[in-house]
Amino acid sequence: GLVAAAAFERSKTDYVVIEARDRLGGRILSVDETGKPERGGFDLGPSWVWPQMQPAMASLIEELGLAAVEQYAEGYALFERQGQAEIETRRFPSDHMRESMRLVGGTSSLTRALASSIPHARIRLGTRVTDMTITRSGAELGLDRSSATSSLRAKHVIAALPPRVLDTTIAFVPPIEEQVRKLWRGTPTWMAPHAKFLAVYDRAFWRADGLSGTAQSMIGPMPEIHEASTDDGRAAVFGFIGIDADRRAELGEDRLIEACLRQLVRLFGDQASRPRATFIKDWANQPLTAAALDRTPTGHPEPFTGPWSGATWRDVLTLAGSETSPVDPGYLSGAATAGRAAAEAVFSAVTAAIPEPLPHAHQEKFDAA
Repeated sequence: GLVAAAAFERSKTDYVVIEARDRLGGRILSVDETGKPERGGFDLGPSWVWPQMQPAMASLIEELGLAAVEQYAEGYALFERQGQAEIETRRFPSDHMRESMRLVGGTSSLTRALASSIPHARIRLGTRVTDMTITRSGAELGLDRSSATSSLRAKHVIAALPPRVLDTTIAFVPPIEEQVRKLWRGTPTWMAPHAKFLAVYDRAFWRADGLSGTAQSMIGPMPEIHEASTDDGRAAVFGFIGIDADRRAELGEDRLIEACLRQLVRLFGDQASRPRATFIKDWANQPLTAAALDRTPTGHPEPFTGPWSGATWRDVLTLAGSETSPVDPGYLSGAATAGRAAAEAVFSAVTAAIPEPLPHAHQEKFDAA
């Protein structure tokens, strides 16, 4: 969404960004030790980019003037196997994680850089789109902000969210064709079923033991663990929790944290039992990220180049969630590709106009992209 908005800003096209959360970034989330969004914080959403393999991401990083560093992987990796008490150690080649890059300042540096080019007046946080209705000149959107409703008229709408979330959170008049809804429901939201555990420490003590912070486990609860220290030196490790969403809900956050810390102690020793802070980010419990169908892992979304909106809505609605990208769907690179493609697709269909207020106090009308 921000990629498309930045393109509209450069072209002097009239537009508005509507964001249901009280922050920008969606699944991109970098936080401080208290859990508040922070510049350069710990990433609870996506941590890596692969610019060597993803040209769209490489181009975006260069355009925004961002820097990327390799995922720390010096030293031994650890392996836990079922029925085997001893922890295995193995030294990988020093370049085994070289293609996995982390953005300096956290992944949210991407969001901040894009948003810096967009005037604050163009962005509405904490505003949900509840419905869309086709009109003679485009579409009218119903909005909900802190229980106050309003409407917004646009010549074209870009929906920069997962198709499953679009299907379950917004009502369409006339209805979306059933074959299109089937396509949306059949497109998994990448990483939405997963949860991430992160522990912050006073120092990266595992490095002194010759360990990289990387571990793989057949015991769990985390099958995959990596160092997650910030580029300014604050030490942390994170892991993906290998327990399904419903079971995580049954266990509760406190028991999950205890189980994850016990695993870190098994792997890295007693110092792992004394973190400065711990976090669990369960994306399956975020209704703006995951639909009910996403609670069960169904694999990676497949690239699809056909129409996403159907015959009824194709002239008014363009999908631009990462999962709709024909290249790298689900990844940040896919979001960049989808956002650029959406902006290009509507340029010729949009004519900028001056906003005009509706007569009612709680309604707003904008001719926007």
